[in-house]
Amino acid sequence: MDPSEPTVEVGRIARAHGVSGEVTVLVLSEVEGRFADGAVVFLEDGRPLTVETSRPHRDRLLVRFREVGDRAAAQAVQGAALVVPQAMSPPLPEGSWWDHQLIGCAVRTEGGRSLGTVDDVIHTTANDVWSILDGSGAEMLLPVLKDVLIDVDVAARRIVVREVPGLTDLA
Repeated sequence: MDPSEPTVEVGRIARAHGVSGEVTVLVLSEVEGRFADGAVVFLEDGRPLTVETSRPHRDRLLVRFREVGDRAAAQAVQGAALVVPQAMSPPLPEGSWWDHQLIGCAVRTEGGRSLGTVDDVIHTTANDVWSILDGSGAEMLLPVLKDVLIDVDVAARRIVVREVPGLTDLA
């Protein structure tokens, strides 16, 4: 994997499962077959992982990677993001963005007040949450909901959100 190419997070290793190297994966991709037998994903450091087997388990997948042979190896990758080069993903539908496109975007309210910049995208089962840091380093967590977002322009590096009492007002 070319380290200069943008990547897309497609999953996150939650924890080791059992003693033979299987891990639970929170899937963040809607691409059919992303974790099919033989598919390749990468750790953030670029190391490839080849899916040996995968099967549903509650709201996640249990995955055995060829490169993760036992429980100790599974524990070593616990919490790791699984990525693929952006070129390996289909075009996004309207109103969707890659995480790396959002990082650094300026966030303003519809009234023009700066809230800061997007520092991180947190994927939850309910909805994504953007971590926004203001100039002093204070963090605000903004739920990514259609009722909150007014405009997202990743080309202009600008996001406009609605004023939400208790969420976007000054502390």
